[in-house]
Amino acid sequence: MRHLTAPTRGPALPLAVVGSLAVVLSAAPPSHADTLRTHASPKSASNPVDAHRAAVSVIGSAETGAETRHTVVAGDTVSGIASRFGVRTEDVLALNGLAWDSVIHPGQELVVRAAAPTTAPAPAPAPAASHTVVAGDTISGIAGRHEVSVESILAANGLQWSSIIYPGQTLALPLAATPAAATTPAPIALSVPLDDEQSTHARHIIAVGRELGVPDRGIAIALGAAMQESWIRNLDWGDRDSLGLFQQRPSTGWGTEAQLRTPDHAIRVFYGGPADPNGSATRGLLDIPGWEQMSFAEAAQAVQISAYPDRYGAWEHAAYEWLAALG
Repeated sequence: MRHLTAPTRGPALPLAVVGSLAVVLSAAPPSHADTLRTHASPKSASNPVDAHRAAVSVIGSAETGAETRHTVVAGDTVSGIASRFGVRTEDVLALNGLAWDSVIHPGQELVVRAAAPTTAPAPAPAPAASHTVVAGDTISGIAGRHEVSVESILAANGLQWSSIIYPGQTLALPLAATPAAATTPAPIALSVPLDDEQSTHARHIIAVGRELGVPDRGIAIALGAAMQESWIRNLDWGDRDSLGLFQQRPSTGWGTEAQLRTPDHAIRVFYGGPADPNGSATRGLLDIPGWEQMSFAEAAQAVQISAYPDRYGAWEHAAYEWLAALG
């Protein structure tokens, strides 16, 4: 069986121009001493300028709902204003659409604290039912019967796409949406899209897997193997005498050329098991002891026997997407 490579895809204080209308912004944070002076009352300020600044700062600040504003006076700097209100200079700049080299002017109103966003209370989780797994169950099959999404079952039970379920296991099931609230689900965005031919063969692989009771993981492995071997196309050529979806070889007992070019036959002999058309002449996935515990690539390789065994793993994520979208 051949391998086909699938297509890739300083501490200085802020400067102020006293008496001028322009006040230069400072990128340096105020010193501790400057912070103390900024918060001092006019009566205790160390000089008249500080006293005037503190007094006007209090008068020029206003609350608008939960939003705090400040009216600039001569000698103000953004870093000084931020320090007096206990906020970061960069936050004041961002709230007012200013840059570090912007100029502020007396009389200009600055937002120093934004209104806190209001959040709606989280809705109470919907009550959940449960399902006890029986032999032959798959997560997608359970989801379909209960009219819920595969993703919601995975999330409700802390499962991954690659998780295995067992007979006797109890799964939590979110309740199906009521008809009034039901909406058409958005199509799944595939990381590796399939064209019409590929989608047709992928659906066939999924349908046969469902018929045979193959778990979702096994169906995903079949999809990944077919993509690696033939781009999920029914090829009439390949390495040596390899043919079809899985590039199986007549010379190694997988079937006649006509059989291997028949997708249903190729899919069934890949899965193998008791219903294998080849009987025990070949070994499909279900005939591999412990395949469920193998990695994605190891399980595919156990059937395909490729010269590049690790490359099947590249399709694992995409295979589960195809299964969710088409299965």
